[in-house]
Amino acid sequence: MWYNNILDTIGNTPLVKLNKVAKDIPATVLAKIETTNPGNSIKDRMALKMIEDAEKSGKLKPGGTIIEGTSGNTGMGLAIAAVIKGYKCIFTSTDKQSKEKFDALRAFGAEVIVCPTNVEPEDPRSYYSVSSRLEREVPNSWKPNQYDNLSNSQAHYESTGPEIWEQTEGKITHLIAGVGTGGTISGIARYLKEKNPAIQVLGIDTYGSVFKKYKETGVFDKNEIYPYITEGIGEDFLPQNVDFSLIDHFEKVTDKDAALMTREIARKEGIFSGNSTGSAVAGLLQMKDKFKEGDVVVIVFPDHGTRYLGKMYNDDWLRDRGFLKDEKLTARDIISKKDVQEIITIDCEKSVLEAINTIKSLNISQIPVTQKGMVIGKITESDILDSLIENPSIKSQPIKNITTAPFPFVDLNTSIDRISAMINKDNIAVLVEDGNGKIEIITQYDIINAISA
Repeated sequence: MWYNNILDTIGNTPLVKLNKVAKDIPATVLAKIETTNPGNSIKDRMALKMIEDAEKSGKLKPGGTIIEGTSGNTGMGLAIAAVIKGYKCIFTSTDKQSKEKFDALRAFGAEVIVCPTNVEPEDPRSYYSVSSRLEREVPNSWKPNQYDNLSNSQAHYESTGPEIWEQTEGKITHLIAGVGTGGTISGIARYLKEKNPAIQVLGIDTYGSVFKKYKETGVFDKNEIYPYITEGIGEDFLPQNVDFSLIDHFEKVTDKDAALMTREIARKEGIFSGNSTGSAVAGLLQMKDKFKEGDVVVIVFPDHGTRYLGKMYNDDWLRDRGFLKDEKLTARDIISKKDVQEIITIDCEKSVLEAINTIKSLNISQIPVTQKGMVIGKITESDILDSLIENPSIKSQPIKNITTAPFPFVDLNTSIDRISAMINKDNIAVLVEDGNGKIEIITQYDIINAISA
């Protein structure tokens, strides 16, 4: 058997039992693995449906340009379909999305325009506004508008919902899915509730999004809106595809819990999934009291981990946001293993000759330079030598005339790997402020000493 083209492989994705991450849940927990779609995400389903419906209605004409605001996955589905069907693609997205997503879109020949995240949807710089402007300006163009285009939810009503019903033999009791455009959860929910109105539909939201409060109070509260890291779920407006009447409960999950669970799924279940999957499974665990023995819970796993290699699967990225505690040696460990000694500094108004004498008498090779007690730069043996060769009379001048950029500061939690990478021939040390406000200097020798201690 073969397929006529790659679009024919969309759908019929597997349902896989979760074991380790769901061990404390009394129900059977099944993951709908959407990464087997050709674009590695569930968005392939609705992207193709939107295009086919637009072709039928005449909104998308031969040789046209598809313009859409997308975080990456919808763009991938649209780009793949466009390759097969002969359309061009221009996508707008936000600067919070991973670089891997943009690179993947460009691999299919799409143009990607990156817009700022922290602006109102109505702002002319937002990715919503830019895509709308481009649709007006580019001849023979069509904007799918995945948020309000009901072909989005219809795709899941026609395909994803029936698949889940058949794969569970109608035994599903709970559906868990992230809510972004709302198409996935609303389309699946509509089909499943037609089959069995008792099925509970649980939406995953994120802090910084308006969905949960709106569902519970009917109030659109702008105070709920603030920047968040989690990708693929949550919104600062109400897409038409979100059918709140079909969603029984919204569960908010923090950025940290979502990111760490994304990694846990790979390490415990061998499933390489994306950020919104981490949110969904973290939400499952938060809602464990809702499930009992005999229940069958299906969680939608929307996309693939390759799009998050620079973020959720990157230790340094997680450490920078305080999500990951480093088990390796840190700056705190290094300075705790150093011999107790006062850091030597020199005021910027001191002469170069005084700096030379200090370096000689203390047998050191570099000195942080201060101004009114604040570190503003550094002076090293090589700085002094280069200056003397060029102008021997500089010895009487203040060292501020030959001071170079200061050693970089790191915090106490910075890993030894990061510190080592920062120390090189051009930058021979880093500075760190201890818990008492005292400045310490870390050199390559200190790192070696800490490792061998």
